Amino acid sequence: MTTTRLLPRATPESQGVDPAALTRLVEVLDEIHDVHSLMVLRHGRVVAEAWWDPFTADEPHRMYSVSKSVTATAVGIAVGEGLLTVDDRVVDLLPDDAPEHPDAHLAAMTVRDLLTMTSGHATDTMSFTLHNLHRPGSSWARDILAAPVTYEPGTRFVYDTGATYLVAAILHRLTGQRLLDYLTPRLFAPLGITGATWEQCPRGIDVGGYGLTLTTEQLATLGQLWSQRGRWGDDQLVDASWVDEMTSAQVPNGPDENVDWNQGYGYQFWRCRFGAFRADGAFGQFAVVRPDLDLVVVLTSGTTRTAEELEAVLELLGPACTDVPSSAPGAPSSVPDGGAPFTLDELAVAVPGGSASTLVGAMVEGSEFLLQHHDGAAVDEGGHGRAFLRWHSVAVRHDADVIELSWTTGAHGSPRTVRCGAGHWVRGSVELDGEPLPVAAAAAWTAHDTLVARMVWQGTPFALDVTLQFGGDGEGRHVEVAVDQNVAFGPTALLRATGLGV
Repeated sequence: MTTTRLLPRATPESQGVDPAALTRLVEVLDEIHDVHSLMVLRHGRVVAEAWWDPFTADEPHRMYSVSKSVTATAVGIAVGEGLLTVDDRVVDLLPDDAPEHPDAHLAAMTVRDLLTMTSGHATDTMSFTLHNLHRPGSSWARDILAAPVTYEPGTRFVYDTGATYLVAAILHRLTGQRLLDYLTPRLFAPLGITGATWEQCPRGIDVGGYGLTLTTEQLATLGQLWSQRGRWGDDQLVDASWVDEMTSAQVPNGPDENVDWNQGYGYQFWRCRFGAFRADGAFGQFAVVRPDLDLVVVLTSGTTRTAEELEAVLELLGPACTDVPSSAPGAPSSVPDGGAPFTLDELAVAVPGGSASTLVGAMVEGSEFLLQHHDGAAVDEGGHGRAFLRWHSVAVRHDADVIELSWTTGAHGSPRTVRCGAGHWVRGSVELDGEPLPVAAAAAWTAHDTLVARMVWQGTPFALDVTLQFGGDGEGRHVEVAVDQNVAFGPTALLRATGLGV
């Protein structure tokens, strides 16, 4: 975690950006809800930055598939060091995990096929690892390489996180280091990036396709490096021809109803309209680069409305940029600040709106409600929110402008309590699967008998929305409970239950 500024600041006007367009962009993002941060760079200078409370500048965020673009960047460095080429066969680079007698399609698969998501697999091969994701000693690479290779490699685009994992496993084997350690002296340290983390598989291999955490400004710094074709100051950290190659359309990736998902795919980078390219992570993690405008835009979010985010960035900011002299190629951090960038105060992720208490709220104060679960509630395969499916009881208490929501996960379990600000965010932590996790929570009585609470997992796209509707002759003798997750890789309805007061 770092609060150190990595990039110089400047007023939008000084860099040829219309502040009115930035205002409109923030307004659109605010209407989308669950946008966490925004940073806009022009000519290597931050001309706009904003964080939506409770998210902050110094807080690392899960980047999901933005990780893929960083993995591809690592491949370019390794290619420059002569460790591999994109035409090398996968079975030769992972001999201990490849089948003894690979079929013709698997035998023909190359690093290029992995990078362009044209491995020949018919589906995302990470599904082959789900049964043993955290089993010690398990080999994800062996599982993936055992999956059927349906198509001739290089002929069909199928988005496949397992392909990126194989790339990470190859780099791990060739370098003898985890990806994070390999990149630190070659990429992260020269850019000033510290405190990055990367999720690992049971064998200690960085996952590659997801799992990287960075702050907003750290991601913006990487975006600026890609915009500068791998050059930082006097150093060429990544070969310029590799950056050109990996950010160009290598394969068609359509058809898709969203136009910016139909512009071609490079090496773990997506192409966009207007000659732009992007690193793209689930639920609205973006680093968008427009080389023609020397423009970089970074977003972190927790939304399914990612196409609207991208449309706003591309269509609002393009016309807002005018020509001004740019600095000579180099590290933006060597350029002094040029004034304060655009920002807006009092931005916040939406909180439930309503009252701090009601008459029914006073009636149920401190009462425990034992729950009987309904059929049909589901868990997403990522496991987010599993503990909440095991809720055994719930209780509500009030303390001035704070509403406490408590639950137990078993008949003899200790209560877990989250303090929710009435109409504002309150930071805290909650135990999930034995580990305390940082959260921010807010709640309100949205009707005389209905309490709505929202819990945001800090540094992630995920939030839980909890609705408690009390009934029973106006005295709140029973409760209907619904717990939903804002975004997920599977079902978002996590709990449906009825409770009786005791």
